Amino acid sequence: MDDPNLSTWLGRLQESSFSQGGQAVRKAYPPERRLTGPQLATYLGRRTYALASSTRPDGRAHAAPTLFTIYAEAFWLPTLGGATRLRNVQAHPWLALSVLEGEHETHAAVLTEGPAEVLTTVPADVTHATELRNRGATLDWATAWLRMTPHRLFSFAEHAWQEHP
Repeated sequence: MDDPNLSTWLGRLQESSFSQGGQAVRKAYPPERRLTGPQLATYLGRRTYALASSTRPDGRAHAAPTLFTIYAEAFWLPTLGGATRLRNVQAHPWLALSVLEGEHETHAAVLTEGPAEVLTTVPADVTHATELRNRGATLDWATAWLRMTPHRLFSFAEHAWQEHP
């Protein structure tokens, strides 16, 4: 993604997240291992799937892979109308996304979380962008969407990944 607005927004969001994070967060994600705004935009732009984590109505954790698209400073996830994650978000309107790749010296990760809502209609641009990310496959099966507006975003990449993303 070569969208300078996206790069700027992601960079600002991450900086704000780290400035509000505690000592343990700052130690676990040292500045030299964080992705820059442009790196975040590129990394997220070439990833198609994230692991979405939500909380079941009874408080138990739930995680499932999902397509995602970033649009209008939010993460958009297509889903089926009866999906567990929809009931979870209705009960606890919060979602965490983990986007990971690689192993050991080539590992990179972006973790984000924020309030989420269930939608039955989305802007045509969201559907179109998500279909493009999904190799042009139609999203006729998506009868609902989750929109997560991130409040926090953290990234980490090993030096080898940063040298050869």
